[in-house]
Amino acid sequence: MKFLDQAKVYVRSGNGGAGCVSFRREKFIEFGGPDGGNGGRGGSVHVECVDGLNTLIDYRYQQHFKAGSGVHGMGRDRAGAAGADITLRVPVGTQVFEEDNETLIADLTAIGQKIILLEGGNGGFGNAHFKTSTNQAPRNANPGLEGVEKWIWLRLKLIADAGLVGLPNAGKSTFLAAVSAAKPKIADYPFTTLHPNLGVVKIGGRDFVLADIPGLIEGAHEGAGIGDRFLGHIERCVTLIHLVDGTAEDVVADYRTIRGELEAYGNGLEDKDEIVVLNKIDALDDKTIEEKRKKLEKASGAPVLAASGATGKGVDRILYAVVEALPAVRSKDEPEPAPEQDKSWTP
Repeated sequence: MKFLDQAKVYVRSGNGGAGCVSFRREKFIEFGGPDGGNGGRGGSVHVECVDGLNTLIDYRYQQHFKAGSGVHGMGRDRAGAAGADITLRVPVGTQVFEEDNETLIADLTAIGQKIILLEGGNGGFGNAHFKTSTNQAPRNANPGLEGVEKWIWLRLKLIADAGLVGLPNAGKSTFLAAVSAAKPKIADYPFTTLHPNLGVVKIGGRDFVLADIPGLIEGAHEGAGIGDRFLGHIERCVTLIHLVDGTAEDVVADYRTIRGELEAYGNGLEDKDEIVVLNKIDALDDKTIEEKRKKLEKASGAPVLAASGATGKGVDRILYAVVEALPAVRSKDEPEPAPEQDKSWTP
């Protein structure tokens, strides 16, 4: 399945049905009178967050969604049926934007969340509704209100606890494959990863979701390489794992390149907790590892871990560092604490 994280969609709610002008006329019935029914309400447009979806690929092949219109009212006080609602089903983490792609309408982060995007038009009143003691034979009815239409943007931001960032071929996909059951594409050329990948990591009785995004290069915020659009998928992450290729000639320049792109992108990425890792140490000797690690520590101002995704050396230290950075989550099986009893009270 192709990964699609952004789609432009046209939506329209249904028109309300018109009210009816009708009078009761039956043989051998002395009293008639107005009996025009009300029109039915137009269908509404909903957006619902459902399980089992991880991409917006469905909206590549269908971009127009229209709710049903209400049925007109009829004689004998028969009201028209309401129009059918329509629901856009989206994966967890989907944001809904106005046509300008900047104004946020809703952010759906949990399964079962549902919003009304567009209300259907109200049905019109039939002439029976306007009957009064002074107006016993009204000959007017309301038309139904028209539905509302608009273009919206659906943008998917994956739900992950930690994210992998780094230059192309820094070893992000290898690291993800080593710590989870995910099977990302791994090759010895840049930009092997063309779309984000997710993996569930289990360590020390805890588990968390790790996201791998395509590599960044200098000028990504200006569209160089694949660009920085995929950085949106790590905006929700608590911490970032910054992998630096230990076999590179200048690891400090590589580190600063990624930091510069994160700052240029903004949206809080530059302020997130960061775990700096000197990767691919299996290809280096101990002296070189220590030299490059100290250079990175001086450039980042934080401790630098050394690891190899290919051999697994030092990987557990990184995962435990991620677990420590994540907020503590109480187990679902742990019972709720009993409320403290007032010991001063006695029967």
